[in-house]
Amino acid sequence: MRYDAEHKERTRARVLKEAAKAIRAEGPHRIGVATVMAKAGLTHGGFYAHFASKDDLVVAAMSQMFDEASAKFDRLTKGKPPAAALRAYTDFYLSRQHRDARDLGCPLPSLSADLPRLGVAARQEFAAGVAGLTARIGGLLSGLGRPDAEMVASSSLAEMVGALSLARSVADPKQSDAILKASRNALKFRLGLAESDPARQAPRPFGASRKELGRMRREAVNASRARK
Repeated sequence: MRYDAEHKERTRARVLKEAAKAIRAEGPHRIGVATVMAKAGLTHGGFYAHFASKDDLVVAAMSQMFDEASAKFDRLTKGKPPAAALRAYTDFYLSRQHRDARDLGCPLPSLSADLPRLGVAARQEFAAGVAGLTARIGGLLSGLGRPDAEMVASSSLAEMVGALSLARSVADPKQSDAILKASRNALKFRLGLAESDPARQAPRPFGASRKELGRMRREAVNASRARK
């Protein structure tokens, strides 16, 4: 059976949506073509009608992921003045909801660790995605009259990606929540979006007392021993 170009494009979009979710959740090296095709409701044999290789799929899925991230940014900031828009995006990015949505959130934390091992095309796609999100943040900072908007946008995005990655990595939920809160408050203060000094909102770094830190270390050691 022959299908028209519109049907083929819809099918490709379905595959890319599933591939993007799989890459966010598992990383580009661990996704399987057969699994992605099955989740899209297709057979493995139809893969090469849409993509030349798995690497081609990964690059196309990365483009899809950054398109989704840009659309999310636009939905969160549309119709808001620059300060409110920046506050809304920062609150979303450094939130529990975003931390827990590994298969739907921003692709930067999911991809950054794997990029050095991917090909040139994938790294170029990643660089374009970073530039696009940085430009969006920079546009809002320019609206606030910041002469250093581009530099501050780049460092702010890096700070958010790092904080989200760290919050996803620690085992203790309270520590993870505290990392998000501390980073969210500190970034908004640095951008002139906070109502008070974040140091007054978080009496201890990451909200953890010495006793809590000791408990977390013991739990980590016990977990490590249990795996051996």
